[in-house]
This record gives sequence, structure tokens and C-alpha cells, in this order.
Amino acid sequence: MADTHVLFVEDDDVIREATQLALERDGFLVTAVPDGLLGLESFRARQPDIALLDVMVPGLDGVSLCRRIRDESTVPVIMLSARADSIDVVLGLEAGADDYVTKPFDGAVLVARIRAVLRRFGHASGAAGGAAEASEAVEGGVLRFGDLEVDTEGMEVRKAGAPVSLTPTEMRLLLEFSAAPGTVLSRDRLLERVWDYGWGGDTRVVDVHVQRLRGKIGQDRIETVRGFGYKLRG
Repeated sequence: MADTHVLFVEDDDVIREATQLALERDGFLVTAVPDGLLGLESFRARQPDIALLDVMVPGLDGVSLCRRIRDESTVPVIMLSARADSIDVVLGLEAGADDYVTKPFDGAVLVARIRAVLRRFGHASGAAGGAAEASEAVEGGVLRFGDLEVDTEGMEVRKAGAPVSLTPTEMRLLLEFSAAPGTVLSRDRLLERVWDYGWGGDTRVVDVHVQRLRGKIGQDRIETVRGFGYKLRG
């Protein structure tokens, strides 16, 4: 992790400095700024490997900053929110964030979540073991579901022949579904396989990402099985 560059946007001086020190002790290179406008400027100038954005920062709030980053990049984003039940959590996820951490947080927990996000971004095909096996009988590793094509080797997706741009998290989610079309996948399983959670996490993360994925590959392609989870229609 010594070469991993973290952009940290937090307006509370104590939290910003303490978190920066904790991350640097774990080997991260950290650029810490107190507001969203400086965060956007730093993001464009430094091209970090991951961004940690507090929801409530001046200048440009964290949700708006996340949208601006997502317009330009698929770099992983973790939102920091003071309330687990806040609508800001959902807004951040809808804006394109990959995960969130509730404040106050333990430094070790934050580091673990950062590493989990970086693992799945660095190995986008890692969640596709089942998909790779299922694709052995498919030429070139391309799985087809109606007008949807999932290239499990080239990590590309096409709908009706047109390329579909997915974030790494969305790609891993689609690969999980593609590995078992027609099979209902629970939210807990998806949290474990896609988000690398070894414990029960917030299922809103799954629900919002499924909605984002539906918006890109077709609303009817992923079916909700009430009380159980989701499945990909073959």
C-alpha cells in the first residue's frame, strides 16, 4: 500500500489530521484538504487511487464532489457520513460512491474498508470465478443474455452492440449475476462476494448499486425476488 494515494476531504481539523496520520502509519500517501472545491482541484491534479469524501464539507459538498469525480473517473470513492440512517448515505451511493463508513469510525476499520475496496478494484475479475467457469462453453468468454453481452475476459459489456460503461464495483456485481443466471442471490451473499464484507453490512449498498446497474443494462434484466434478493434474467 506504500504507493497508494488517498485523497481525503474533511473539514474538521482534528478528524482530518488524526485520520491522515493513521493512514500514513499504514503506508498510504495522503492528500488531505478541508473543502470540496480543493478536493476537486486536488483530484484533478494528483489523480489519487481512492477518494474519501465527508458528506458535509463546505464549498462543494461531498455528494456533489462524488458526482463530479464520477463524471471524470471510475476511481473508487468512499463516503463518510455522521449518521448511518441519514439520507446522505443513499444520496452518496446514488452519486456513484462505492461504499460508505459511518463517523465516528475506528482507524483500523477505515483502513480495512479502504483495502477491501482497493482489492476489488485491482482485481475486477476476481469476483467472476463462477462466471469464468460458466463461460467456458461460450466463445471468447462472452456471455449473452438477450441483447446483453458480458465479456468476462476483456471486462467489457455491450447492450444491443453498444458499449456500456460500468464502474469496477458495478462490473463485479454484474459478474456475480452472470455466474448464476436465474439463481436468486441474497443481499448478504452479494455484500460478501462483491464488497468483500465478512460480516453483515448495510444492504442499502447493494440495493443502490443494483438500481444503478439496472439503469445501464436495462430495468428488467435484474429481477427483485421480494424477501430473498435479486436474480439475473437469462
